Amino acid sequence: MAENIKIEIVTPEKYVVSESAQIVMAPGALGEFGVLAGHTPFLTSLETGKVRYRDAGGNEKLVFVSGGFAEALPDRVTILAESAEPEEDIDYERAKAAYDRAKKRLEERRENLDNARAQAALQRALTRMKIAEDGGSLH
Repeated sequence: MAENIKIEIVTPEKYVVSESAQIVMAPGALGEFGVLAGHTPFLTSLETGKVRYRDAGGNEKLVFVSGGFAEALPDRVTILAESAEPEEDIDYERAKAAYDRAKKRLEERRENLDNARAQAALQRALTRMKIAEDGGSLH
């Protein structure tokens, strides 16, 4: 049986995840990366997306993350995220309303619109909706 690693996902407000995992996949700045026990240490910034991991019992779990950093060590992955939300805590209707608001802002093309901020809000809402809708898979 393969060795497990510790996964911790932390926001400025709280611990979101702290448990053992068989594998962790996360949205790094240069693309998605995976970590198993014994991984070479590295540090990377994160993109908005989903952290996928298989817990010690083999169950796949998803967590929405928005920005931050990840540190991989041989025995653990620590994610310091600007915001994070486990799949089961995502409210699809709330995410859909946020998506609709962001899309409307972008379509209005007002002169004082912060386009980058509106695009980021749209991406966060879309990612939350996808996780709540159909989850994801490590396959």
